[in-house]
Amino acid sequence: MELRRDVFQAIADPTRREIIGYLAGKSMNVNAIADKFDISRPAVSKQLKILYECGLVVVKQEGKERICEAQLEGLTEVADWIQQYKKFWDKKLDSLEKYLNVLQKNRGKHGKKS
Repeated sequence: MELRRDVFQAIADPTRREIIGYLAGKSMNVNAIADKFDISRPAVSKQLKILYECGLVVVKQEGKERICEAQLEGLTEVADWIQQYKKFWDKKLDSLEKYLNVLQKNRGKHGKKS
């Protein structure tokens, strides 16, 4: 039984994240993408296939070339998931900032003796 791939699996691999980064800037053919890595072209094709299966890349045939384009809308699921933790950290950092401000005010009240 084959499991359905999801966007989190896609971004779990650093090579795939790098491919997404390249394609976010511009569409590229498979060879141009493969040239950016020290791995074989079949290995890059395998990574592209996973990105395709996760909906993060589309591949269009233009003559003899296969042109890859990023579909960054697929990262919305990741952004939504991260957002819940961003709220948590924002609250923690706001508390830390308030605490540091209190410390700084207290230091100013007591002043340093010269």
